[in-house]
Amino acid sequence: MKPHSPSSAERSDELSLNMAPAGAAVAGEVRGGGKAVNGGKRSRRKGRGRSAYLRRLSCFKPAADPPAAGGGGDRNLDKGDDGERERRIPTHLVVTVNGIIGSAANWRFAAKQFVKKYPDDVVVHCSECNYSTLTFDGIDVMGERLAEEVISAIARRPELQKISFVGHSLGGLIARYAIGILYGKDVPRNPPEENGGCKTYASGTQCMEEKLKGKIAGLEPMNFITFATPHLGSRLHKQIPILRGSYALEKMAYHISWIIRRTGKHLFLKDHDDGKPPLLLRMVSDCGDLKFMSALQSFKRRVAYSNACYDFIVGWKTSSIRHQDELPKRESFTKSGKYPHVVYVEKPQTAIVQQEDFSEMMISQPKSTSEMEEAMIKGLTRIPWERVDISFQKSIQKIFAHCTIQ
Repeated sequence: MKPHSPSSAERSDELSLNMAPAGAAVAGEVRGGGKAVNGGKRSRRKGRGRSAYLRRLSCFKPAADPPAAGGGGDRNLDKGDDGERERRIPTHLVVTVNGIIGSAANWRFAAKQFVKKYPDDVVVHCSECNYSTLTFDGIDVMGERLAEEVISAIARRPELQKISFVGHSLGGLIARYAIGILYGKDVPRNPPEENGGCKTYASGTQCMEEKLKGKIAGLEPMNFITFATPHLGSRLHKQIPILRGSYALEKMAYHISWIIRRTGKHLFLKDHDDGKPPLLLRMVSDCGDLKFMSALQSFKRRVAYSNACYDFIVGWKTSSIRHQDELPKRESFTKSGKYPHVVYVEKPQTAIVQQEDFSEMMISQPKSTSEMEEAMIKGLTRIPWERVDISFQKSIQKIFAHCTIQ
């Protein structure tokens, strides 16, 4: 399928805002969602309640076309007591990535909340290249599209210095593939950025490689955040909660995964292209020119948001990258007045898995689903992750937890 090329109007769908703490991102979405459901006159509730809930199903909402443009220029003016104040040009690019059958519009609400509170410093680019049925083309194809889109966005903004990624559901896997492509990659920009001793990247191969080391598309990696992302895939082991752990239903889902084409093969670990291990297994290690783990490790912060309950699409284990016995117990849940749906926060731990506990043999020669799951957990947790567990148990939107978390 031919990759989608956004029009100039679509490319302008970028918003200037500042990156909030990860917990604030969830809380802002929850509070905003509550206003959408509970706000307004009582007479409006009855007519709009059901449609409001249906709109929450962003991950499965068809999008025939990318959203219309919405955003402004790079520089804005604020009027205050001292007259007009010129805002500085944003230097931090935040790329948001939608899930299956989604679109850039799925992230528009979150972007607007950032704009209201943090109008400076950050540009948010809601990815437009993978939407509707294009999300069936496979994680690798979508990752390549996203990488090209990010390169294009950076090339238009020579002032950018930092980059972050925020992905929902399948979008988290697409982002993981894209950063493997973008790691250490040069993005020519005009005019060239200041490089200290190097006037331009072209001044020498050694200088260029030194400048790009540990960079994502030439920018400093800051945050890599996923929401309800099936990092371990969707194959068996209660990774799709709606199947209720039934082996017969899980086998049926495995066999009909062809419905979502190559993406289904990747999620259910059925792909063996050219005799290679499944893609998700290969993505827990650097694979040739694709530096998946080096790219992940380069980010200053990695956060995995997970639904502890009522997510019928993506299981708690796969979204939080944990073994079953590592999941927090209900009695360990805490209450927060500021973020009422955040019930557990696990700070990043260093050296969760020692290098000797993980070997390439685990990737190249897995014999069962359990062994593949173990390899992915050990591979991904060689670097520290912050985990934030969410529960919408007392929320009216709990049955749509998979999309509400976004």
